[in-house]
Amino acid sequence: MQYLAHIAADGREQTVQAHLEGTAVLAAQFARPFGAEGQAELAGLAHDLGKYSAAFQRRLQGGPKVDHSTAGAVECWKCKQPFAAFAVAGHHGGLPDGGGKTDREEAPTLFGRMNRKLEPYNSWSGEVALPAPPLPAFSLRDPAAGMFFTRMLYSCLVDADFLDTEAFMAGQPRAQDCGASMDALWDKLRRYIAGWFPPKGELNRQRCAILERCMAQGEQREPGLFTLTVPTGGGKTVASLAFALAHARTKGLRRVIYVVPYTSIIEQTAKTFRDILGEENVLEHHSNVQYDLETEADPKTIRLIQATENWDRPVVVTTAVQFFESLYASRPSQCRKLHNIAGSAVVFDEAQMLPLPYLRPCVHAIAQLVEHYRVSAVLCTATQPALDPVFRAFLPGRPPVELCPAEVCDQDVFRRVRFQRAGRLTWDALAQRLNGHRQALCVVNARKSAKEVFDRLEGDGCFHLSTLMYPAHRQAQLEEIRQRLRDGLACRVVSTSLIEAGVDVDFPAVYREEAGLDSVLQAAGRCNREGKRPAGESAVTVFQGEGKPPKLFATAIEVGRMVMARQADLSSREAVHDYFHELLELKGQHAQDSSGILPLIRSEPFPFRKTAEKFHLIDSPTRTVYIPAGAGAELVERLRAGERNRSLFRRLGRYGVSVYENHFQALEQAGDLELLEDGSAVLSNPTLYDGHTGLSLEAEEGKAWIL
Repeated sequence: MQYLAHIAADGREQTVQAHLEGTAVLAAQFARPFGAEGQAELAGLAHDLGKYSAAFQRRLQGGPKVDHSTAGAVECWKCKQPFAAFAVAGHHGGLPDGGGKTDREEAPTLFGRMNRKLEPYNSWSGEVALPAPPLPAFSLRDPAAGMFFTRMLYSCLVDADFLDTEAFMAGQPRAQDCGASMDALWDKLRRYIAGWFPPKGELNRQRCAILERCMAQGEQREPGLFTLTVPTGGGKTVASLAFALAHARTKGLRRVIYVVPYTSIIEQTAKTFRDILGEENVLEHHSNVQYDLETEADPKTIRLIQATENWDRPVVVTTAVQFFESLYASRPSQCRKLHNIAGSAVVFDEAQMLPLPYLRPCVHAIAQLVEHYRVSAVLCTATQPALDPVFRAFLPGRPPVELCPAEVCDQDVFRRVRFQRAGRLTWDALAQRLNGHRQALCVVNARKSAKEVFDRLEGDGCFHLSTLMYPAHRQAQLEEIRQRLRDGLACRVVSTSLIEAGVDVDFPAVYREEAGLDSVLQAAGRCNREGKRPAGESAVTVFQGEGKPPKLFATAIEVGRMVMARQADLSSREAVHDYFHELLELKGQHAQDSSGILPLIRSEPFPFRKTAEKFHLIDSPTRTVYIPAGAGAELVERLRAGERNRSLFRRLGRYGVSVYENHFQALEQAGDLELLEDGSAVLSNPTLYDGHTGLSLEAEEGKAWIL
């Protein structure tokens, strides 16, 4: 009897043996960068052994669904290959928890699966020979390391499975277009920066010194853990890219992954990289659209998969949420890209923004990548957090190497502002001060506060920035702001913290509502950025706003007050170290893993699903609302017409606003949203989107509010 894995729409047939062997070859190829080819080959050969059952062959002819994943997991378990068993068991529905040996067969655990009565599938042994690769020693010593390895192996398997299925269904493999080589990208960077040398002026001389240091270190250093501490205005974005490219081309790394804290600043970073390297070489990855594959891959499902982003370019720009949540995920759609992290240079931009409640799990993940997956990790920031003790716990004997020590550049050149305290200000008093400036920036802690202050501004040239505005709207506002600043026109801006990281603007005066010292310094980086004015004439005013500070910021604000009271130079490395050390000490280890991720991993057998449910960097998940405005109107019409592809969703992302679930529900209940067949939401009440402040969340009868 010939056992089939797939039947294409045109009647072509793929045998189970051909699918297993094709998947195994791809999986082994994907696992090569971290030395797990044997494990991946085993998983690829075993993953669909259940298709050798008569029940599955009937399924291909329209019969009922049948469990075809458990059989391969059972065979791997018999061979004492637990990592492959987990990967095979979860290759469609997601990695299961381990559970216990007494779990009943209906339990959604690996042991529950092992106890199931399966349809006979014995014919596999006549066509397939399962290898017996050695288990990696490090994965046996530490449960957390074993879980991490399993996810990386799982990534190789699910990517290979879907690619082999896709190639058969389409009649040919997907076109191999992975962008330019690292040597070619390096040449592009060198051409881009050629005009910067010889530098003109002391500030540019210091920037070029930092850049040259990063390029040299990239070529000289072996892969490992690094920090890059560059003063605000020191050109760290290009300098960190230069290090990563130099490092990748000389050390044989495959790609550069740039991890930024906010979706709101991805656009600018990705645009900079595209300008340098070419649009075809830079992948901008947002998580606005995700598809989970619960069932067998088919042409329709494959099209949905292709509508999501895959890391198939030499430079990837993504968010910290996407990066770390994928590393702790259990679903195939989230884990599929993980194997592409191995053998990469990963730059964590604004590393001080690693979320404190998940700090230890995040550091654990970085340490695993550095120690076992040939990743060079760079913690890049102007305000380097004091994370040495945390990294020592997970990466003993490998302290981070600072790429730009203090002696490389003259720190005084980058001190361009003076700090002053204003005490408590009402919104009226604050607005009065801002109205007295021709050009000023005010940064507050909440979107509601930004709107309150903006509504009190007077005259021409007043702007509001927050994540209630869709990205294309924010970008247009920022371009107008920059132009007015260059032309010396009136320009008063009220913004949430989104403007603090990665947004290149230069104001003569900045007001910052009380926050952590790192946030205050980030805001200060938008004041006298180019050093064109004396520091004494460039004031950064720290004030207390109306009401109590948000609970989320309360501890950081209190520690910031303490450090600002005892440090004369707030921008010094000593002050920053003092702040982060005090913050971490005050919070304690429990606060650095408040969801108990690592204790859970060490107390239960491979709790993949429980871990994924607990690990959410953003405690309040958001939903995207598309705004049919400007070019977004035509894109929304295409979505309404049923079009689904990667290009459309990438373009639609520039017209989406992320709102919290309770806000989304309130807008839906008020009849202000149109829900499409695929779950996408479109704003149907255009009066709720303001050209100055963005999406209003005040649905009828007060069902929603602004945080």
